[in-house]
Amino acid sequence: MGIWLEHEVITTINASVDDVWNIWSDLDSMPLWMTWIESVRTVEDKTNILPDLTEWTLAANGFRFKWRAQINERIDKQKLQWDSVGGLPTKGCVYFKEEEEGCTIVRLIISYELPKIVARLMEKNILGNLVTNELQTNLNNFKKLVESKF
Repeated sequence: MGIWLEHEVITTINASVDDVWNIWSDLDSMPLWMTWIESVRTVEDKTNILPDLTEWTLAANGFRFKWRAQINERIDKQKLQWDSVGGLPTKGCVYFKEEEEGCTIVRLIISYELPKIVARLMEKNILGNLVTNELQTNLNNFKKLVESKF
């Protein structure tokens, strides 16, 4: 049994919640703005809005991990929550809140389980900030992508 680590990042995007939600919903395009994500592939698509099951490949610093993610809660234009199904143990949630017309706050929380010995290296003062900073960079990349379209 490992240790679960959590990272949270937030940004404000100058676009409507409809536009932000629609661009985030294109999960297969996530490698365009998530630097460590090599690919996202839809495995099962039961809805017209978002796929229910996707296969992810993360490649960073010589490591490669694969896992499947199952969307287990979807509130249109407000919340998307998922858990991994096999592979790298992960879970997460992204929240969308329209602050005012044409301005949307996006909050991303990602958790993953690591073996205890590896988790110790991920303490904030060692490598943990690296992951948080990378997630913030990715969210900022998403912000730039969305704002460039509108």
